[in-house]
Amino acid sequence: MKPHPRIEEQDDLLRPRLTDMIDLQHELAKLEKLIDWEFFETEWAGFFPSTTGRPATSPRLVAGLLYLQHAYRLSDEAVVARWVENPYYQHFTGETFFQHRPPIDPSSLVQPEQVRSH
Repeated sequence: MKPHPRIEEQDDLLRPRLTDMIDLQHELAKLEKLIDWEFFETEWAGFFPSTTGRPATSPRLVAGLLYLQHAYRLSDEAVVARWVENPYYQHFTGETFFQHRPPIDPSSLVQPEQVRSH
């Protein structure tokens, strides 16, 4: 099952949008606007298949987490843990509202060559 396309989420009276919580002049908010996320959605969609149950992981989420991991020199576990705490990370990876649970298991970010070398 391919990832579901992201639809614009409705406003929620009890939850402010991330764009209302963050400084849009922050470096990650500015960078988020410059990246062609559609490229990742179309080019990477086949790399994140899901054959059972829930839809595949969003290529934008994975691309964003990999960028954050590289830029801030974080482990798989650390980037996912910080994502839960950081509204800028969440906004950068395409979330609309603040999320309180990890978006993926950190082991999902392990690259194949890392698995073989262990």
